[in-house]
Amino acid sequence: MQQPLIGVTACRWEHNGQYFHVAGDKYLRAVVFGASALPVIVPAFGDLIAPESWFARLDGLLFTGSPSNVNPDLYGHTLHMLNTHSDTARDATTLPLLRAAIEAGVPLLAICRGFQELNVALGGTLHQAVHTAGPWADHREDPNADLAEQYGPAHIIHTEPGGVLEELGLPPKFEVNSLHTQGVETLAPGLRVEARAPDGLIEAVSVESARAFAVGVQFHPEWQVQHNPHYLTLFRAFSKACIARATQRARGEV
Repeated sequence: MQQPLIGVTACRWEHNGQYFHVAGDKYLRAVVFGASALPVIVPAFGDLIAPESWFARLDGLLFTGSPSNVNPDLYGHTLHMLNTHSDTARDATTLPLLRAAIEAGVPLLAICRGFQELNVALGGTLHQAVHTAGPWADHREDPNADLAEQYGPAHIIHTEPGGVLEELGLPPKFEVNSLHTQGVETLAPGLRVEARAPDGLIEAVSVESARAFAVGVQFHPEWQVQHNPHYLTLFRAFSKACIARATQRARGEV
């Protein structure tokens, strides 16, 4: 079996006048322990590296969460007063990379910010502050709680019948964590709703036309993935698709 190589998207942070490309440890570990794969960080270089340049070497892409948010200019909104963190270098990298990966049939799993990037990349819009946008619950974590509580079960999600999550054997409802301020406002064309929170907010999507695994989730299945069977199911399905691509690459078929 060919061990897959999975690209993990990075944020660009500035410190003392220098830039650093940063990917969270929990995402990298989830690639190793949840997907049984090798992680490699994809820097937020914008158009310095063409998205297609990665595909000869990568077997999958993990689009990570982040403290930053997608620039609302990219989906036709003005900046909300609570949207205080941006990363334009990441936006310039991940949105084209998502579109190119779908077109090329590269497996992808998009988490939190990555989930929001997927929606924006395909033409959707976001609520910048879900808890101020009408009927929605407050999906943010308690900033004063420890990590175990922040990433602990927060609410159930209801999976949609006939979708990818059901096909993976995930139950009609299960508990997830919740650590997000933003959420889907208008669903992008070509995305299928896979799960919703009790308040109706979209919590998971799939790409209808995708030739490989292409799923986005608003929650954080990377957190202690080995100890949560539902989170592990997602990563194993992603891994299976990445292994298939790795095998094809080894044979020169892609």
